[in-house]
Amino acid sequence: MLRTPVHGTRLDILEWLKDPAAHFPPRHHADVLAHGVRVDLVAAKLGVSHRAAGTHLDLLASIGLLRTSRVRRRTYYRRDGVRIAEVARMFEKGW
Repeated sequence: MLRTPVHGTRLDILEWLKDPAAHFPPRHHADVLAHGVRVDLVAAKLGVSHRAAGTHLDLLASIGLLRTSRVRRRTYYRRDGVRIAEVARMFEKGW
């Protein structure tokens, strides 16, 4: 995780996913609060390609800051608040 570059875009994504209902439109097949958001919504909000948004989301998921779930063959991303709090505590302790 420490090798992952801190990137403003990734911090924005984490911030938006604190309250996805406020930052992303509702979806017909999945609840943004329960399931998270899809790559296409993040890409549209960032103004980048689907691939670029997917890279950011996959990286955050691979280091444990996001959780993924599958609904109707689509991947949804949401914050892992417990993991984020653990990481924050490690840095507060001077790790």
